[in-house]
Amino acid sequence: MDLNLSDEQRLLRESAERFVAESYDADHRRKMAKDSSGFSPAVWKQFAELGWLALPIPEEFGGLGGGAVEIGILMEAFGRGLVSEPYIATVVLGAALIDTCGSTAQKQARLPKVADGSLKLAFAHSERAARFDLAKVATVAHKTAQGWRLAGNKIAALDGHAADEIIVSAHIHDHQGPSGRIGLFPVPAKTPSVVITDYERLGGGRACNIELSGVQLPEDALLGDGHDALPAIEWAVDRAMAALGAEAVGIMQTLLDTTLEYTKVRKQFGRPLSANQVIRHRLADMAMQVDEARSMALRAALKADSPPVERARAASGAKAKIGKCARFVGEQSIQLHGGMGVTEELEVGAYFKRLVAFDTLFGGSAHHFSRHAQLGRTTVPA
Repeated sequence: MDLNLSDEQRLLRESAERFVAESYDADHRRKMAKDSSGFSPAVWKQFAELGWLALPIPEEFGGLGGGAVEIGILMEAFGRGLVSEPYIATVVLGAALIDTCGSTAQKQARLPKVADGSLKLAFAHSERAARFDLAKVATVAHKTAQGWRLAGNKIAALDGHAADEIIVSAHIHDHQGPSGRIGLFPVPAKTPSVVITDYERLGGGRACNIELSGVQLPEDALLGDGHDALPAIEWAVDRAMAALGAEAVGIMQTLLDTTLEYTKVRKQFGRPLSANQVIRHRLADMAMQVDEARSMALRAALKADSPPVERARAASGAKAKIGKCARFVGEQSIQLHGGMGVTEELEVGAYFKRLVAFDTLFGGSAHHFSRHAQLGRTTVPA
């Protein structure tokens, strides 16, 4: 297996790293943290112009046909700058679900708009009682003479406040009662009876809770032909975890570089901190953890389109391992910066907060160690 990047992938990495280095500094991040939207529409427009929003979308719908590895390259650069734009919600989750589950007409109506930046999406699936179980959905979609009626509550929808459409998962109840199938329904964010309560996420960005009280939708609102969407949801979430893992690697690499530079210039008893052998050992341990995390993130990306069990084990293994690596690197960086590490003057604390937030998205390390082990004992045909 050739793990070297292609020429196109190297160009993508270089352009993304250059853009982030030039556009994302401490002042920009502080400004976005105070903004109610949590991101910059001007930067989102630049993402569209650079082709990043079109990256994984099929070419027939205005995209570039990229895959999970290209998304990972982009997300690692985003991690270096603590990018807060709703890329995961719109492109990695929303567009992927529409492409997988939607009809040709539904794809044509939405995917080109995602690619040109005029349509932002969010995915509302998590519920308070589910505890990271993707199959546990209490929100209900009742079939009516006029179409569908949705009722339920969703939590922690990434960037739902900024979305034009929110893809809501719901248990389908047809005229015969509960069907046992999960359906996906794109709901315009300004639909009556949809109440969105947004809040700031730890480490930047925003998420929201959504209350659906008898939301009326037309008959063609259901994505696709009504088949169970759970396999597609599991696939999309596994891809999202691979992308988030790459973002975490970018954050960890920045913390390592920042800490290494700090220990070279910070002096104690007349000598740089890096002259202390114990400090060198800790920096070496941090570097090993970053490399291990990068390998796991790449493996999850390479397995993104593998058979379900193989893909899911790679995604859970990456989420669990990167979560532990991220915690270690973040804590070491804070400690090696001393008291300065927890002040607003340095950005080390902001990067550490984003790593803590990473470990809570789509389940923490303990949950994914358990899922990885359970999948290893399960034999499921591809």
